[in-house]
Amino acid sequence: MSQAKTLTTQELEHVLDFVKTKRYPERDRAMVLTSFYSGLRVSEIAALKMGDVVNNDGTIRNEIRLSADQTKGGQPRTVFISQKLQVELTNYLQTRHARFSDIPFFHTSSRLGFSANSLCQWFFWLYRDAGIAGASSHSGRRTFISGLANKGISVRVLAGLAGHKSIAVTQKYIDLNPEMMRNAVELV
Repeated sequence: MSQAKTLTTQELEHVLDFVKTKRYPERDRAMVLTSFYSGLRVSEIAALKMGDVVNNDGTIRNEIRLSADQTKGGQPRTVFISQKLQVELTNYLQTRHARFSDIPFFHTSSRLGFSANSLCQWFFWLYRDAGIAGASSHSGRRTFISGLANKGISVRVLAGLAGHKSIAVTQKYIDLNPEMMRNAVELV
């Protein structure tokens, strides 16, 4: 099976423009950008609870602590939330009425949380309907890791951000591209 497509900036903008036409544009934008700006797995996004993301004062946390049952590897980890993502999540939060700590942060139209499978399907149909071939629920995560690698972030830091135990796994996520190679030779 081939790896999920990493999206260009223009492709991501196209997806975000497409999301504006959907029934829940703020939620959909926040879910897409959570994937692209944090590198969370789709199952981790689906598992987020309001209390994981929102401080007691109603602001968005700058770190999300995922419990072992919320992660793929069964190991708790900390996910760092950039200021850009905090703004996006704050905008989405303004559309939410209930803010009890134990309810899903992202929910379906029936106010139920997404399962990992249903959110995976949601991403599949979103990308397909937006006309982005080869993209999947893993595209945001791969784009996050590859984008940081292109900016010179070490594979050890990337592994920590991705929640990988092995840097060999992280290296498989990094898309080798001509720009990265061009930048490398300019360092000589």
